[in-house]
Amino acid sequence: MSTKHRARDYVFIVFGSLVTAVGISAFITPAKLAGGGVSGIAVIFYHLYDFEVGTTIFLLSLPLFIAGTRIFGARYGVISLVGTALLSLFTTLFGLLFGFEGFLEYTNSVDILLSALFGGFLCGFGMGLVLKGGANTGGTDIAAQIISKYTPIPVGTSLFIVDGLVILGGGFAFGLESALFAAIALFSTSASINFVLLNMGTRYAKTALIVSDLHEEIALRITDELGHGGTLLQATGIYTKKDKPVLMTVIPNQKITQLNSIVKEIDPQAFMIIEEAYEVIGEGFSPMEKQR
Repeated sequence: MSTKHRARDYVFIVFGSLVTAVGISAFITPAKLAGGGVSGIAVIFYHLYDFEVGTTIFLLSLPLFIAGTRIFGARYGVISLVGTALLSLFTTLFGLLFGFEGFLEYTNSVDILLSALFGGFLCGFGMGLVLKGGANTGGTDIAAQIISKYTPIPVGTSLFIVDGLVILGGGFAFGLESALFAAIALFSTSASINFVLLNMGTRYAKTALIVSDLHEEIALRITDELGHGGTLLQATGIYTKKDKPVLMTVIPNQKITQLNSIVKEIDPQAFMIIEEAYEVIGEGFSPMEKQR
């Protein structure tokens, strides 16, 4: 991997941990939202026993790091440790500087709802950046992977169970209303993570499938004028039973209008499908990198 992309990954990990820490310290903790994960347990411990949140996150994660390292290898453990160490450090720093009182009054349910939405968004956005950088924040993710490895339960289901138990614990500690708001925070976090992983750091592009008898001429124009290639897929019409090649090409959003003009000019009778391509890896787009 090039130095440029390695530096980018470091920025993602550090900045992502920072953003996640803001979400935890400024919204999640003050609102008493135990929305799953080790951070949710830390929130419970903070309000019940006055344990510092960042330190609790790190201490609770240590046994999981050790287990994850033994089961999945040293590299996995180190990557998890880096992400959580930064998250714990930033959370502790924000706690020392500003406390865990938050920015809202918390005199009504609206303040808690806003914290669930914005806190969940910040946590998910930060976690997504950390994952983009090739690290993770460890915690219950490791526990879910361990459960999945030794049982028939999929990772997603395992994570849902583990986080559900944390939310349930938060319900016993802070009440049913808090547990429901915590579930909203968890949903907001998941949606934000998905958004970052599917969109951030990639060039928005679309996949075009073009069916035309003049596909060779269209392909030539795409290559010459748009600077992109394509692939001919062999297909058979359901109604006609005739073989007809399908031209598939991936084009950045800003060139889609040009593609439409080219196809319409060459073959007004062409059939074309354009759909979103959430991530494009390879020549002309994001460089192919060794998978971590």
